Amino acid sequence: MLDPFDWLGDRVAYDLLGLAGDSASGAAVQFFVMDVAKIFALLVVVIYVMGLLRALVSPERVREFVRGRPDWQARGLAVGLGAVTPFCSCSSVPLFIGFVEAGIPLGVTFSFLIASPMINEVAAVLLIGLLGWELALLYIGAGLLVAWVGGIVMQRFRPERWVEAYVWRIQMGEAAVPRPDTSLLGRHRFAVAEVREILRRIWKWVVIGIGVGALIHGYVPADWIAEHLGDGQWLAVPAAVLVGIPLYSNATGVIPVAEAMLGKGVALGTVLAFMMSIAALSIPEMLILRKVIRWPALALFAAVLAVSFILVGWGFNLIT
Repeated sequence: MLDPFDWLGDRVAYDLLGLAGDSASGAAVQFFVMDVAKIFALLVVVIYVMGLLRALVSPERVREFVRGRPDWQARGLAVGLGAVTPFCSCSSVPLFIGFVEAGIPLGVTFSFLIASPMINEVAAVLLIGLLGWELALLYIGAGLLVAWVGGIVMQRFRPERWVEAYVWRIQMGEAAVPRPDTSLLGRHRFAVAEVREILRRIWKWVVIGIGVGALIHGYVPADWIAEHLGDGQWLAVPAAVLVGIPLYSNATGVIPVAEAMLGKGVALGTVLAFMMSIAALSIPEMLILRKVIRWPALALFAAVLAVSFILVGWGFNLIT
């Protein structure tokens, strides 16, 4: 039985626009329409459901939950909370500042900053729906590992000495936190607001990601992909990381590109490294983070992530 999203893509590409089924343009348009419908349908449902559950969770509560705990426990909480909060790399930086102001160790704070944009339940559900639960688990596991180890490595270099002085001078306020509306109607309103806000923030990146994936799916020959990025290409992984750094998206927006790359025969590790570099190591994030830490810490952070992503990519390519 034909998937309804496949059916919609077929109707638009082949019936409405009259494109040939075996043409590059037909394949690209069919992929684009199918993925736009599928991904946005999944996004609305998942964000709404998680919004109902997250009605009581705010960035301020996340910060207070982590503060004052032992280092190993705080790191585990920071990584876990980063994985279940839907913050992109740029929106998680203000919370990073709040962590620093609250006196949470900077290595723990970096663990959160790595995990938050790279892993979230929305991306996990999309990965399961589009690529299968095996790849979703591999991506999440690799992301958790990178966040945990990356924060420890950063802490070894004592990055506190590179935090801008004004951050240390900020005093934490004790303003009362308004009591949230925990009624069913209140949670519904919060969930609807979450859907609107998150979609408003990410829709263009999702569409761009789907568009890039559609171009790869329709126009890039599978033989060329296999030759340059396929199994056994050791330089393909660092190249994928370098290509991903200038791009700005999130884990959700890059999934359609990963889907097209895997469909063309790109090695799994190369795709994972590419996804991670886009989601957690983007130029906009670096520019915002520069307002908080100086260049040595910024260069160290970028180097730790880049090396981690390359090692993850090589490792998965060897395993698979």
